[in-house]
Amino acid sequence: MSRAVTGNEIQQTAAEPLLRATDIRQHFPIRRGFFKPNAYVKAVNKVSFDIMAGETFGLVGESGCGKSTLGRTLLRLIEPTDGACYFRGENIFEKTPDEFGKYRRELQMVFQDPYSSLNPKMRVGSILEEAMSIHGVGHRNERSDRVIELLETVGLSSEHFFRFPHELSGGQRQRINLARALSLTPKVVICDETVSALDVSIQAQVLNLMKRIRKEFDLSYLFISHDLGVVKYISDRIGVMYLGNLVEVATAKELFDAPKHPYTQALISALPKTNPRDEKQRIKLSGEVPSPLNPPSGCCFHTRCPHATDICRMVVPTSRTISNNHKVACHLYEDGV
Repeated sequence: MSRAVTGNEIQQTAAEPLLRATDIRQHFPIRRGFFKPNAYVKAVNKVSFDIMAGETFGLVGESGCGKSTLGRTLLRLIEPTDGACYFRGENIFEKTPDEFGKYRRELQMVFQDPYSSLNPKMRVGSILEEAMSIHGVGHRNERSDRVIELLETVGLSSEHFFRFPHELSGGQRQRINLARALSLTPKVVICDETVSALDVSIQAQVLNLMKRIRKEFDLSYLFISHDLGVVKYISDRIGVMYLGNLVEVATAKELFDAPKHPYTQALISALPKTNPRDEKQRIKLSGEVPSPLNPPSGCCFHTRCPHATDICRMVVPTSRTISNNHKVACHLYEDGV
């Protein structure tokens, strides 16, 4: 089922990212009347990042920071307020609904709840055939054979073909969601808290399955989660979000070995110690996360940052390159230190 990558494709993917998000904003209007909105919930603010071919880009942050909203915006399940998303060099935000239809085969999503994302009145076989039928992929018998092949790929068997979602466990349902995403041979799969609703032992099985599938199908993942340990395990690079802003991006190893942004440092310090003899000082943040309805001026984190200065309260920091593949949006690193 995997496809060989040609030399020309390798050269192209090495030159530019497969997917590039540029200055994406998602602001939701709040209306208390029939006319102009009174205010906006600023869920995502000028977020930019790249995903290379075959890469897993993790996106982590507290609940309510805008991770899931960003993922849905990239697929235009929610129309963006502003910004651009380039897939294979084409800005898919500029496409009409009919033009964007051809990109849906290559851009898929796996949702958080493995049960509510499946139609309870349809059997597994019909669920997996539906997307292929809509996009005109193969004949009926070919689609049935393809479904059996997909079930085996995600570790299930042909006997699950005729089952209903309520007859499956949570891990099996999420495997069905993965199989459905793979049914159209996509290039990018956005995983929104894919394993958060599963038991820890089942999480490990699904994560290992996802890593194997990525190699077999030459996939790229945008893996959204609030679990730092899960993100570290599956990701090549990681972006950290806070209050709708991307504050730090680095390789998984560099982010955990040498976090730069004060918010990232606080998150990593809260991880449990694997060795009880290790001395690890936890960074405790004061105050609450500000409301996205009325975010603070300047740096979005300055109200809770132990290193905040006057410039943090007035000027929005820009993303600066600290080292290779490591970027941080913080005034502490204005000189690149």
